Amino acid sequence: MSSLSTASLVDVEREPGKPPLLRAEATGDALSWAAAHRDALRAVVAEHGSVLVRGLGLRDAAGTGAVFSRLAAGLMTEKEVFAPRRTYSDGVYSSSKWPPNQPMCMHHELSYTLEFPGMMMFACLSAPTDGGATALADSPTVLDALPAELTERFEREGWLLTRSYNDEIGATVAEAFGTDDRGAVESYCRANAITFEWQPDGGLRTRQRRSAVVRHPVSGRRCWFNQIAFLNEWTMAPEVREYLVDLYGADGLPFNTRFGNGDPIAEDVVQLLNSVYEANTAREPWQAGDLMLVDNIRTAHSREPFEGPREVLVAMADPVHLADCLPTVEVTTG
Repeated sequence: MSSLSTASLVDVEREPGKPPLLRAEATGDALSWAAAHRDALRAVVAEHGSVLVRGLGLRDAAGTGAVFSRLAAGLMTEKEVFAPRRTYSDGVYSSSKWPPNQPMCMHHELSYTLEFPGMMMFACLSAPTDGGATALADSPTVLDALPAELTERFEREGWLLTRSYNDEIGATVAEAFGTDDRGAVESYCRANAITFEWQPDGGLRTRQRRSAVVRHPVSGRRCWFNQIAFLNEWTMAPEVREYLVDLYGADGLPFNTRFGNGDPIAEDVVQLLNSVYEANTAREPWQAGDLMLVDNIRTAHSREPFEGPREVLVAMADPVHLADCLPTVEVTTG
């Protein structure tokens, strides 16, 4: 059965400014419902880029993890994390620990790695009292809406991610690489096209250049696929940026992005990127029990500021190699 005909077996609600919505009738058995609708759900994601499933009644980490595992062939272990997460079980994580009053701007998960998830899965166990949506943006649409001169430069040069690891802010070396053994960290960096420099205080600085535009490995569509805006210094709240620059210096920020040739990215460019994302954002407030599946290459996601308790679990699946996405920038591993 083709993906389109499989997708047509489920009734997906489409409304401007909102993600595709599917109302489930799970009758208290989310796992059986997920198993029965697995192919149809994945077909909806292939067609629309995402789907929000409402009515599953997901309530705990164990049951949610079982649903995640049923919907994917295998869950990925996150590498090169930029912010800590709680691990519930293999491949099942909390959302990144990020200040509730600060947005996590649009990005594609692990788009700075050489192997990244093709599918993101989110489940809301506890909805905040206000805000906190996991909003979405279609990356081919965003690419088309950006000025051609800017995207052509990023296609030529790629983008550069710089990171400075310390024990105070962001992920530590051990959290990011799964070890604090220098030899193991260096081996990982060489194998993954990351240049590194150990600092006198024992800290680590890394640089990695990646493609900003890739081809979707299935559809072939060109996608704006990166974390240029999200991990850039100008996306931070001004007071946070000033504090970090005072503390670590302009070159020692926990993370920052640049043009692929190393040139700084001006504040107005970052504002433009974020404004184009906002103009093409689809959002729907979380309700407890919701499940969301997202094509991580076609669809960017964000986390909006919130108030009150918020528990959203995350899983990554369907690993994709950058080399299979026709990258525009060559990477050299050693």
